Amino acid sequence: MSAPRVTTAPKVVAVTESSPAALSGLRSGDELLSLNGRSPRDVIEYSLLVDEPDLDLVVRRRGLAEPFTVEIRKDAGEPLGIEVSSAVFDRVRTCDNHCEFCFIHQLPKGMRRSLSMKDDDYRLSFLYGNFTTLTRFTEMDLERVITERLSPLFVSIHATDPDVRAGLLRNRRGATSLRWLSALLENDIEVHGQIVVCPGRNDGAILEDTLAGVLDRYPGLATVACVPLGVSTFSHEDAMRPHTVDEAGAVCDLVERWQQTFLECIGRRMVFAADEYYLMAERPFPPAVTYEGFPQHENGLGMARAFEAAFGGDEHAALGVRPGFFAAVDGAPAAGYRAPRTTDDMAGAPETLASDDSDTAGTDRRPVAILTGEYGARVLEPLINSLGRDDIRLIPVENHFFGGNIGVSGLLTGTDLVAVLAEQPEGHRYLLPDSCLSEGRFLDDLTLADLPRSVEVVPTDGLSLRRALEGTTPQNPNTPSASTPARVPVTLGAPR
Repeated sequence: MSAPRVTTAPKVVAVTESSPAALSGLRSGDELLSLNGRSPRDVIEYSLLVDEPDLDLVVRRRGLAEPFTVEIRKDAGEPLGIEVSSAVFDRVRTCDNHCEFCFIHQLPKGMRRSLSMKDDDYRLSFLYGNFTTLTRFTEMDLERVITERLSPLFVSIHATDPDVRAGLLRNRRGATSLRWLSALLENDIEVHGQIVVCPGRNDGAILEDTLAGVLDRYPGLATVACVPLGVSTFSHEDAMRPHTVDEAGAVCDLVERWQQTFLECIGRRMVFAADEYYLMAERPFPPAVTYEGFPQHENGLGMARAFEAAFGGDEHAALGVRPGFFAAVDGAPAAGYRAPRTTDDMAGAPETLASDDSDTAGTDRRPVAILTGEYGARVLEPLINSLGRDDIRLIPVENHFFGGNIGVSGLLTGTDLVAVLAEQPEGHRYLLPDSCLSEGRFLDDLTLADLPRSVEVVPTDGLSLRRALEGTTPQNPNTPSASTPARVPVTLGAPR
């Protein structure tokens, strides 16, 4: 029999035991050429197709000369029970902007391959929370987003002045693509915005003008994050430089003034400054209540306050908006930054808590060292001091690999950890935040097995760290699992 012609097809990488897929004989490695006569473009369309109770699949299997048909009968909405290899089956829309501040352009060779993919695809914004500039957005895309209610989306704004925005993106379409933002908001699509603030380029009066433009033209935005650019030693852009202490403080002041304006005009603060600004300005973080539920927690807004609340025992500390509907997409794969932090069978797994220094309750009495980035250490220090224990120490790991102003824990590399751990004593517990791992690998492609000391990987939230320090297994219902991959804070990641 002949099969529909497709450019690519969903490839099965896992089949759930006793699921409709397993009972029908589908196997890992099978390619799904069509579902009820349609070849899905992406996992969003695929999820709608497999939601049907009656499925006729055309399958290509390695070793067989011809595709074959599989008929599946199940309840409407019942998961098919497979995981596919990609979120997009046609082609990811790559970014054609040339932003001076793009962190991907600052990556050295030898990094994880997935890091070099620079996308500007609204589907990945919906699925994984990636930020899109909308410069490749079309009328057909708008129709689909509205019809299928693909919400929330995450949009990079950077500036509302057309000429300034086009200059920042180095793309003339940057001057006009925010018209799509207006259309999305007019059709009640939830959108979260981001402004990467570059000293001397879109700060000061331009940032003031941008926030005025947001209030005037885009008051329906859910939130707007002001985040600092990351400048590594691999940057080749002379105009890009880190903020000074005074410049960081000016951003904090400007954002807080505008929060009051937004409160008076629309009843909510809308705009927030990333935690890094308060660290760079050497100022205390705003009260937790001012973050209004931490809607961009995973973009570094209010993360410190949420961590503090969870560390203090609040098991229900709000973690804000979860990007897209990833957990609801039957078969959607984890990918890139959104992949599971660790794998069950990875080498260098955390040590068990039982040891010669454990009491009968299983509490480990060995000295504890917490590995973290330089910014993370400043957040953790008062929390650790509040415990009144002398057996816990912080090890701030300087990011020599990237250099520049890179100080977040999510960008720690195996190379720097190897150098630091080699100088540490044996027989201690070493705790490592999982935010610096993706499927057990660091950004520089090293693994836990490459470290000279065994470490315990702890979910990056306050409750998990508190329980790890108490010698209990970290279990936080708010911590993303393999089925709901976490977002790495992108404040110093790959902003666009």
